[in-house]
Amino acid sequence: MVEIKQLAVQLRQETGKRRNRRLRASGVIPAVLYGHKQDSVSLSVQADDVEAVLRHGSRFVVLTGALSERAFIKECQWDTWGQAILHVDFTRVSEHERIRLTVPVELRGEAPGVKDGGVVKQVLHEIEVECEPASAPEKIEVNINGLGLPGIIHVENVAFPEGVRPLIVGTTVVVECNEAVEVTEEEAEASADGAEPEVIGRKKAEEEEA
Repeated sequence: MVEIKQLAVQLRQETGKRRNRRLRASGVIPAVLYGHKQDSVSLSVQADDVEAVLRHGSRFVVLTGALSERAFIKECQWDTWGQAILHVDFTRVSEHERIRLTVPVELRGEAPGVKDGGVVKQVLHEIEVECEPASAPEKIEVNINGLGLPGIIHVENVAFPEGVRPLIVGTTVVVECNEAVEVTEEEAEASADGAEPEVIGRKKAEEEEA
């Protein structure tokens, strides 16, 4: 049974970027609670408390203090370096309600196919799943210790945590191991001499700066 952590929250009367910056400077982060067709509520919560809950491995919490609600940490906005939480979205949930969320996919182990000259390519980097709040995983780990050359691991081959159901076709490829493609010297030179590909959005940004 997953222990449900408590988070003390306060009502946040003032909003805006300047006010939020002052909050973060004092170790408090802005948050919002929504869901169940009720009005959203602006909150504030101690950053250390949120980080402690995330380290615990569960995002199902009981909000205390200014209100009493069962909630799920739906999303955390991090700074550029991924070190500090800037904002938290809570969604109202009941204990046995099934929710949907998208979690990252991480590879674990070493594929034997690499020793045979293969290259591992991760095709699926995140996946949508359904589960009860208390069973919500931080990530889905895929063991590649049995991935040979050639080899493929589909969603249906992945061992999901108990109570977690993937919301994607079972034949979707997660990771594969194929022979390395050799690049000839002529192809490498042609690639080096070629024009830099246009990056979508770059041209617009450059024009705005101009």
